[in-house]
Amino acid sequence: MDATLPELPQSPLRLADLAGRHDTDFALAPDANARAAIADALGIVGIRKLRFDGALTPQGRKDWVLTASLGATVVQDCVVTLAPVTTRIDEKITRRYQAEMPEITGTEVEMPDDDTVEPLPDTIDLYAVLTEALALALPLYPRADGAELGQIVYTEKGVAPLTDEAAKPFAGLGALRDRLKDNND
Repeated sequence: MDATLPELPQSPLRLADLAGRHDTDFALAPDANARAAIADALGIVGIRKLRFDGALTPQGRKDWVLTASLGATVVQDCVVTLAPVTTRIDEKITRRYQAEMPEITGTEVEMPDDDTVEPLPDTIDLYAVLTEALALALPLYPRADGAELGQIVYTEKGVAPLTDEAAKPFAGLGALRDRLKDNND
């Protein structure tokens, strides 16, 4: 059976339609199909639980701040054994949408000190923010309990294998220094 995953849902909030003096609360709890689509988009095995709730708060006349809590239970492949690894993620998310952003000129650009600042869009897609925040929070190298990278040594017949210890030419100098010190005392 060839089942295709649904497109990611969209939940655009048009900022011009929001109250300019009050918070706009939101709460997303994607269903199983949406979680499967997000997991597929992120290249992970699955998402068991997922919630994203918070508020959009006006700042001044034009700017907005999104503050939210992301909670997820994700399943990824172990980088060593490929066994499923379950991880709980709880993150606080902040995005600052500013109408006046400095214009970037030149070929070299300095990274801003505040990485939560973004240009003010017309709409904010909460599912896109959720997916990005989850992608950034995923463990880079998930490992199953007890999974270890062993040492594998390859060489031609008749040639002494080069081990990690032999590849460190100065590793024995500490022991030599200690022996010489003991001999001098």
